[in-house]
Amino acid sequence: MPSYTVTVATGSQWFAGTDDYVYLTLQGTSGCSERHLLDKPFYNDFERGAVDSYDVTVQEDLGEIQLIKIEKRKYWYQDDWYLKYVTVKTPVGDYLEFPCYRWITDEKEVVLRDG
Repeated sequence: MPSYTVTVATGSQWFAGTDDYVYLTLQGTSGCSERHLLDKPFYNDFERGAVDSYDVTVQEDLGEIQLIKIEKRKYWYQDDWYLKYVTVKTPVGDYLEFPCYRWITDEKEVVLRDG
């Protein structure tokens, strides 16, 4: 099963971090992954200025990654998040960067294309 390494960079502005649930979906030329919760047990993910990495394993080869979807869902109370960028390392070792550089508010899905 192919495995991707996803790195998420949170901004360094005041209150840029979030405690909300963050999900990722990879969209490739050959298919789409399931929605994956980005979470490390016993670790405070997505803190201000943090760069966090996650391993995302998919069932089948997705082909060339075209876009990613980031989805934020409320954990306790509404919590805005400043997402700088997401990088994806493919199973063949290629690096793709998906710039965002904006606040993600409410419970919404953001689609990012390779930058």
